[in-house]
Amino acid sequence: VQLVQSVAELRNPGASVKVSCKASGYTFINYYIDWVRQAPGQGLEWMGRIEPEYGGTKYAQKFQGRVTFTADTSTSTAYVELSSLRSEDTAGYYCATGSRWGQRTQVAVSS
Repeated sequence: VQLVQSVAELRNPGASVKVSCKASGYTFINYYIDWVRQAPGQGLEWMGRIEPEYGGTKYAQKFQGRVTFTADTSTSTAYVELSSLRSEDTAGYYCATGSRWGQRTQVAVSS
């Protein structure tokens, strides 16, 4: 099982960012993909999850309305898009399925 995430991103405040997570080594549609982030000096924060086969999503209340999870079953890739970025969104973003985690995508928000 492997989850490979997109590279680091730098964005201005107010912009959007989309992070990808390509899965391999298992049947993509059979397992949820969770998204978690960790801001500098902070603990892990669960953002929500997506069920890839039908696209069902669950969002942590904090992120509702500003985060969108999608999944492309043809490429076994999950995405998280975060809009209206602010400096507090600067963090490492992870996808995870079960005990397997992606390698992290660092997102920096700075003017």
